[in-house]
Amino acid sequence: MTETTVAEVMAELAALEDPKARAVNEKHGDDHGVNLGRLRALAKRLKTQQDLARRLWETGDTAARLLALLVCRPKAFGRDELDAMLRQARAPKVHDWLVNYVVKKSPHAEELRLAWSADPDPVVAGAGWALTTERVAKKPEGLDLPGLLDTIEAHLRDAPDRLQWAMNHCLAQIGITHAGHRARAIDIGERLEVLKDYPTPPNCTSPFAPTWITEVVRRQHSG
Repeated sequence: MTETTVAEVMAELAALEDPKARAVNEKHGDDHGVNLGRLRALAKRLKTQQDLARRLWETGDTAARLLALLVCRPKAFGRDELDAMLRQARAPKVHDWLVNYVVKKSPHAEELRLAWSADPDPVVAGAGWALTTERVAKKPEGLDLPGLLDTIEAHLRDAPDRLQWAMNHCLAQIGITHAGHRARAIDIGERLEVLKDYPTPPNCTSPFAPTWITEVVRRQHSG
């Protein structure tokens, strides 16, 4: 791809800038003003372009990075490249999409999960926990679930926001997916009271782990 293609895409993103979208996004720590539905439509039109994705990422622009994650080829990134990208991804939505849309599909996911979970940077560690949650749900073989619950019990309450959110999701996922650990997961959640008072819109499940676990399990059994 030529440089002009990046310039054309950046011009298109600039044209999609919407002050209302920016105001909403900035409340969540995401510094861009592009409606995500329009961003996805643009990605659909561009299709998969790995070179373009790398160049869009290099701009450092949040909307361009989100677009890059939609048009990239997840398995084409090397382990060190993904590690560097995660450390550069400071906007929460970029971090979230990078982990969910790219790293989870990468052959390096397990290696990165182990490295990131032990990282001193809480945002990086949060990505490790997100990958652990994925394994709890889909490939729990080989995971030490009681050990994970021990770690969550010891560190969840005092963890920084984004790490706390990721650890709490893992706690809920263990309780939802693994009936043998459900009572302990609910008990940990009830004692720590993390996210107990989180404002939850109507028809949405509370992120408070005991409520989350109970509600999802109830739905699974009633369905």
